[in-house]
Amino acid sequence: MSGFDVVMVIAIILFARLGMRLLSAYLKIKKKDKNNETEDM
Repeated sequence: MSGFDVVMVIAIILFARLGMRLLSAYLKIKKKDKNNETEDM
């Protein structure tokens, strides 16, 4: 079972990194849109 556990740990780490990258990109886009709205006013 230890081989399976190692694969699961690697998969969880990769998914966590991907999730953080997507979240940071989403927040950056959201922040940019908010700045554009304030400039239009």
